[in-house]
Amino acid sequence: MESVDRTSFWLLPSLSFLLPLLLTLLFMLIRKPRNKQRLKFPPGPSKLPIIGNFHQLGELPHISLCELSRKYGPVMLLHLGNVPTLAISSAEDAKEILKTHDLEFCSRPRLVGPKRLSYNFLDIAFSPYGEYWREIRKVCVHELFSAKRVQSFGALRSEEVAVMIKSISKAADSGTQIDIFQKLLSFTDQTVCKVAFGKTYEREEFGSGRFQHLLSEAVAMLGSFSAADFFPKVGWVIDRLTGLHRRLEKSFHGLDTFYQEIIDEHLDPQRTNPDHDDIVDVLLKLEKDRLSSIRLTKDHIKAVLMNVILAGIDTSAVTMDWAMAELMRSPESMKKAQDEIRTYVGSEGKIDEEDLDHLPYLKMVVKETLRLHPPGPLLLPRESMQLSKISGYDVLPKTRVLINAWAIGRNPDYWEKPDEFSPERFTDSDIDFRGQSYELLPFGGGRRGCPGINMGIAMVELALANLLYFFRWELPKGMKIGDINMKESFGLTVHKKSALYLVPIKHIYS
Repeated sequence: MESVDRTSFWLLPSLSFLLPLLLTLLFMLIRKPRNKQRLKFPPGPSKLPIIGNFHQLGELPHISLCELSRKYGPVMLLHLGNVPTLAISSAEDAKEILKTHDLEFCSRPRLVGPKRLSYNFLDIAFSPYGEYWREIRKVCVHELFSAKRVQSFGALRSEEVAVMIKSISKAADSGTQIDIFQKLLSFTDQTVCKVAFGKTYEREEFGSGRFQHLLSEAVAMLGSFSAADFFPKVGWVIDRLTGLHRRLEKSFHGLDTFYQEIIDEHLDPQRTNPDHDDIVDVLLKLEKDRLSSIRLTKDHIKAVLMNVILAGIDTSAVTMDWAMAELMRSPESMKKAQDEIRTYVGSEGKIDEEDLDHLPYLKMVVKETLRLHPPGPLLLPRESMQLSKISGYDVLPKTRVLINAWAIGRNPDYWEKPDEFSPERFTDSDIDFRGQSYELLPFGGGRRGCPGINMGIAMVELALANLLYFFRWELPKGMKIGDINMKESFGLTVHKKSALYLVPIKHIYS
């Protein structure tokens, strides 16, 4: 007994030390499940170690997410690498994100890939919600893309439309087919350059189309997979090993140099004063006069130019390309659109922007194209800023949010025969694409809605009206309507996978 008592005596200090530790561990084990039970997370597919749900996205993520949502619901939680990602596929839940809880979801995920590059303007261009972003948005909305400013650029748009029509007329005279997207891309390229820089940059300038090459490379890089964005701690190593980091560095170094040259040109005392201030002029005046609450720098100007160029050139051309493809597949819709334009304009041989308000069917064609083919089908990603609730589910801070505008635009709950091209569905309809009708969200909505919507729509409607007014369009010899390939190619914007070649025939007016 004595030996037992001594053993117990020596164990007492150890037990007194272990007891609080055991109680703490027990408390943690009990508490953790209760926390999980207290939070109700959205449903979603099972994930694999490390990669999460990447293997379920497929070649066209917006379609894969749409199919997954049919099983797991319109509010779905996935994990893309280390990033929790909320996929939204209904108008009701999109409204919660974009309107009801807009302030909680108005931030952007900071792209780690570009942030690791040595260019401050990239960090500003892709900045999350904060003072800098709020001020830059004010500049864009009130100074760059106000209705008055957009209207002031009307003459520039008309000039570039005339150049495009003249180029297509040459093809019509020779009876040759054209790649309609390339014609439209050249139009949007030159128009946006005039608006932003005050001049166009033909392909022979700046070393055989230097600007066009820089732009296409930047679009490709931003639409590519960067491991650093989904595996922040180790992904940058993968990007370096695959050569992506080097390509990113080279691409944005070229853009940085190009934007600086543009700014220097505008600061040159010998520069001829233009008839209208372009975007660089406006931004330089704001920098000089310090009219904003933040001090604008050259990097801020480059960041705005970056967003304007990326948002304005490719997306508008892609929208018109899809519109022409859908009209070619629907001869009745093509005829109605052409008859409307030609009846109103007559034989004047010119379409002004003022005429567009008298072409309701054309506007319905644009709406229907944007419903079926939003240029950015998943919109630009958002990020939750705090613990929030969407449709009864808990969403943790730093969760990336993808709104599937493509899925919403083809949802049979909102649209009759949703996969059919039918502009007539918008007859006497109040549904619009400016962010207040959540069934149709090609430009997003809320604080992060596209500020350049007026500029983009003006280009699209004017160019389409002229294409349909001046020409009759035929498919290349031997090709039938059913042969038009409508498959998509995913990227920063969703293009047609195969080019649309058409034969223009001049319309003869009596």
